[in-house]
Amino acid sequence: MRSRDTARVLLLDPAGRILLMRGRLAGAPDGDRFWFTIGGGMRPGESVLQAAGREIREETGIAQVRLGPVVWLREAVIPHMETGELLLFRERYVVAHCAGEAPDRAGWDDLEKRLVDDIRWWTLADIMLSRETIYPEGLAQLLPEIIDGRLPSPPRVITTAP
Repeated sequence: MRSRDTARVLLLDPAGRILLMRGRLAGAPDGDRFWFTIGGGMRPGESVLQAAGREIREETGIAQVRLGPVVWLREAVIPHMETGELLLFRERYVVAHCAGEAPDRAGWDDLEKRLVDDIRWWTLADIMLSRETIYPEGLAQLLPEIIDGRLPSPPRVITTAP
């Protein structure tokens, strides 16, 4: 099975809100929608932090960010967004902070425009009360220590639900 290294971003504003995107998989364009963190595949030769910064700019238009460390690691077999091919995604979750400005979709590519329905700021309470699917699983339980600035070192390995 092929693998894909990804940089996921826990983009937080000063109030502790996190920016999440809502979309669906290309292989199931009429399938269930779900919320997920900003981020995507790393390019050859790109560091995790370089990829995280690029993904933030492309997906949100937000240029002024303070990147923190990688705090979580996760591996999951997931269909590739474009092809539907099953890949082993090796995700690294990076903490980042910004002023909390409104996201701008101008940098979205055609695939993102087709498959991503929404992007918005969430409070921890919003996440805890939501009945929608949010990735990574258990975000409501994992996020409080990150919001409080208690960043695990080394990064914590998180798992998918059984």
